Order: sequence, then structure tokens, then C-alpha cells
Amino acid sequence: MSTIGTLWHPQTHMPSASRDRLVIASGDGAWVTTEDGQRLLDLPAGLWHANIGHGRERLAHVAAEQMSTLETYHLFGAHATRPALDLADRLSDLVPIESATIFFTSGGSDSIDTACKLARRYWQTVGEPARTVILSRDTGYHGLHGFGTSIAGLGFNRDGYGSDSLIPETARVPRDDLTETERIILEIGPENIAALVVEPVVGTGGVFPPSTGYLQGLRELTRRHKILLVADEVITGFGRTGAMFACERWGIEPDMITMAKGVTSGYLPLGAVAIAPHLAEPFFLGDDAPMFRHGLTYSGHATVCAVAMANLDILEEEQLLQRVRELEPVLETALNDLATSPLVADVRSVGLMAGIQLVPELDGGEVVRAVRDSGVLTRLITNNTLHVCPPFVVTAHELTTAIADIGEHLVSIERIG
Repeated sequence: MSTIGTLWHPQTHMPSASRDRLVIASGDGAWVTTEDGQRLLDLPAGLWHANIGHGRERLAHVAAEQMSTLETYHLFGAHATRPALDLADRLSDLVPIESATIFFTSGGSDSIDTACKLARRYWQTVGEPARTVILSRDTGYHGLHGFGTSIAGLGFNRDGYGSDSLIPETARVPRDDLTETERIILEIGPENIAALVVEPVVGTGGVFPPSTGYLQGLRELTRRHKILLVADEVITGFGRTGAMFACERWGIEPDMITMAKGVTSGYLPLGAVAIAPHLAEPFFLGDDAPMFRHGLTYSGHATVCAVAMANLDILEEEQLLQRVRELEPVLETALNDLATSPLVADVRSVGLMAGIQLVPELDGGEVVRAVRDSGVLTRLITNNTLHVCPPFVVTAHELTTAIADIGEHLVSIERIG
């Protein structure tokens, strides 16, 4: 047998993973338990996804019930299933796009690829085939499929796959600079640009909320230049900022919204793209309408859609979005106390998501391992930043205690130093 192991961890430096593997065995609410019995407060909510918390038997029962009737059937051609139809109706009503059409995928990276392909196909269909360039922002993360890799605002995710990216017709604009963004648009030529993809709140790139007026200005700018605006709400969708979608919090209506993660709270893999009527109509109206030749075997998987419906029921029944709004100032206060540490470069938060950026000379990995020993699970994201976005069921006491534990560890490092 090979000495290098059988499991290849995604997006991971494998020698480090092999030395420091953490086997998660079970979960309950905002907590997970390792195979060796250690209980950890799950500050990252898995990978930003465990919105309703772990261990919800109700979702397991829903999945079993659906599977016992029909595990799934594909949606190619004229085929459909009732769970897929019902969830499409529900998401169309929830998203801040009037009369949206829903295209189901298997996850966030799939959703980004779908939105980018549709943007280019749409312009070709309406007689502007030169519009192929996809813009994105510096520090943006949009998954790791072909388009997601190519539009990544994190250069290390593009490195090693060609001269610059897998798909060359891409360009980056600054994170919050509308003037420079318009300069780049004019330099490329608006007539060559299909879409601009934006995370309302930058996630993996370090948790950066938008500056005041930025998203509204970006919406106006893209409309003026006939560029489609794609809101990447894979992380922020389904309550993370206190609104069902972050676009609602900042009052914008994009042309497409990509989503995943919180739609099932990670209980099963599902993604979707919400599409404005003016984009969908050329493909829906008339016997000579073109096909959007794109699809996935598990688009609208019946069991996954049934679980998503139950997940949305829990969000509503337990008023978990209201809970996020109530916990937002609790998290902000705890972080403000932490910000006084000389080992903290910056803290940023909105809703129930935050980044604690450590000074560059501090070994962030050491901090992650140390706070794990005290019962707090976090991880490093870009720029030596600790990832904080707990399940919505976390208590105020659990949240403040976890942030305080991080602070106490930083104090101990200061004393040693």
C-alpha cells in the first residue's frame, strides 16, 4: 500500500494535514465532537454552512421519507420532481429578484460556473457575442471550478493552471473602488464585458463588509454599462448577515444570485442560481428559443430539495434570522475587546460572520491549534485571519466565551514574547 495515504484533502497542504488530522465524529447544535472525544465549539460552521446547527434529526427523517418514495430523478428534458418544483417556487419567492427563475446545481462552485456560462450565452443569444469577459474583485473567492478558478481574486487559486487562468477572458477590479472599477471597464470596453461577479461580503478573502454605498454604486455602474451583476451569495445567503440574502440588507437587485451552503445548512449538497426574467426569457419563449446547453446529473436532486425545504422551515419556525440580528452586536462587542491586542491587526464583522486578522509575524496556525485545545474550533483564511461564523443556534455566552478564549491565548503569547 502507498505510504502517502488514501484520502486527499481538498484545498490542503497534505503534509500538514497528515500530521494534524482532526477526525470529526458527531455534531450537536453549535458543537462538534472529534473521534477521540473532544468537544469543540464550531466557530466556522463547517465551511460557512451549518446555519441551523448540527444534529437535526428532523432533516434525516425528511431525507429517509423522500428516499423511500423516490430518491431522485433527473431534470433533463421534460422531467421534473415535486420537491424540485416546490423548492424552485419557494426560492423564487425568497430571493430579491422579482419573478426569478431557479437553475439548480450541486454546490457553490457549480453555481458560479452556471452563472458565468449563462451570462456569456445570454449575450450571444441577444446579438452581442463580443461580451465574453467576466469581471470579479480582488480578494474574491468564487469556488474552484473552471470559471471560479479563473475569476478568483486570490491569485494563489489561479496559479499553476496556465499563464494566468483556465479561462482567459477575465479581469479583476479593486474591492471597493468604484472609480477604478469604471476605469478598468472603459479600458476593456463595456461592449466586451458579460458580467461582474461580486460577493456582497468578501468571505474567504478575509471577511470584508462593503463600504457605505459601494454595492448600490456598483449596481448603478453595471446597469449604465449594460453589464450583468452576479451576486455570489454562496456564503451570505440564507441569513448569515441577518437578512435572508445580503442583497436585501444593502438594497440591491442583481441580475443573478448564486447560492449553496445555507440552503440545506450543509446537510446535503445543493446549489442554485436565481435568474432575472430578462435573462431567462430568450430561452423560454417561442418554439425557436435556443437551449442553454448546461446541466448536472444531480441538479434539483429530489431528496436534497426535500431537505432544503425542511431547512428553510426551521429557519422560519425558529426565527433564526432574528437570532442572527440579535447576536450581531454581541459578536461586535466581543471583537472590539479583542481588537486592543497588539497581536491583532484588524477585526471585521457583519451579521454572524467575522474575521480576526492577526499580525503577519504571528503564527496563525499555532493560534488555531492552541484555542482548539481549549475547546474552540476555528481555521485560518486569507491574510492570517481567523474564521468566525458560528451556527445561528450558538448562544451569546458561547460566542463571547469563545472570543475571550482567543483573547486569553493572545495574552499568553504576549507574556511569553
